[in-house]
Amino acid sequence: MYLYEFEIGKIAIAENDGKITNLYFQNDKIPEDMKVNETPILKEAARQLESYIEGNLKEFSLPLEPQGTPFMKDVWLKLCEIPYGETVSYKSIATKICNPKASRAIGLANNRNPIPIFIPCHRVIGANGSLIGYRGGIELKKTLLDMERAKENADF
Repeated sequence: MYLYEFEIGKIAIAENDGKITNLYFQNDKIPEDMKVNETPILKEAARQLESYIEGNLKEFSLPLEPQGTPFMKDVWLKLCEIPYGETVSYKSIATKICNPKASRAIGLANNRNPIPIFIPCHRVIGANGSLIGYRGGIELKKTLLDMERAKENADF
């Protein structure tokens, strides 16, 4: 685990055996037994995150290994399919995993995403278009979405 300072705040990134396992925002509680050590994969994750924040990277290419139930992992895979600059509803994700009544379970899996931003749970919004629930806070969610939309529109 190593702590980095970005324009959007302090973020700690953790890895295990060369795979990214967690991202912690500055208001998250980091497990006390985490060893602080900047590894090559953490440097690369920080480099890609910085490039993303600057609007120069739309898709991460990092080995990710989030820990969760098989259902959560299915949801997180679907989140990774949401294109940069776009949003989808919880219901839309539920439909994509062939369980249209699972919106609440999707919300729970989204909330438990251990690697936000890299797994773009900020791109999931309420059915009515509202920005609901984000571990980093609604303001950060809005910042990330606005940043993506601005860059996406600037490319045309």
